[in-house]
Amino acid sequence: MRSLILIPLALAALLGCSSEPAAPEGHGAHGHAHGGADDATVRHRFEDAERWAARFEDPERDAWQQPARVLELMELPAAGKLVDIGAATGYFPVRFARAMPEGVVYGVDLEPTLVNYLTLRAHREGLTNLIALTCTADDPCVPEPVDVAFLCDTYHHIDDRVAYFRRLQDALTPDGRLVVVDFLPGELPVGPPPGHKLSAERVTEELAQAGYERVAEHTLTHQYLLVFRPRR
Repeated sequence: MRSLILIPLALAALLGCSSEPAAPEGHGAHGHAHGGADDATVRHRFEDAERWAARFEDPERDAWQQPARVLELMELPAAGKLVDIGAATGYFPVRFARAMPEGVVYGVDLEPTLVNYLTLRAHREGLTNLIALTCTADDPCVPEPVDVAFLCDTYHHIDDRVAYFRRLQDALTPDGRLVVVDFLPGELPVGPPPGHKLSAERVTEELAQAGYERVAEHTLTHQYLLVFRPRR
């Protein structure tokens, strides 16, 4: 299955990583690379997974990320299959795995140290239905079609998004959904700088070009949650 160009590390921008994990401000660390006005690609390395886990899994994140609300809105099938693109240390994948006890959750990321961390975490927490995968830049390495493709704070890191999400349809089941969580425009106490944000309208326009229709929109504390289905 040839499907995705995976740009990992969504979580860096939300917690404001610079070359050292110090002052939280926005999702991005270890340098930024931008290809133009319409490209919001931010590339980072996370070679010390334990250090980044302390930041990514900070309990204070729950107050604004609203993970319970996200899961409620997603209405996950207990026996379904899901891929979290840009899974990092597993903030959402472990929650998905618990919410889908009869299903399978794939947590994918480009950074091998984060994938190793998530593999060990799944084993430590007894989540046998959570599988961490290292992916290449143009393939999510998901071994089967999934019912849900989930991106949290990752959409604005992806180059050539129309082509990317057009290919993603190959990784979805016939009734599969795409769920995008990202930051609202403007200055916020968390998240990336305003210039790295994309509005819900922009996301919807791009995904329409990629062959999706928006079927739901919700607002979280500092973010939107959008649900799409491919136009078959």
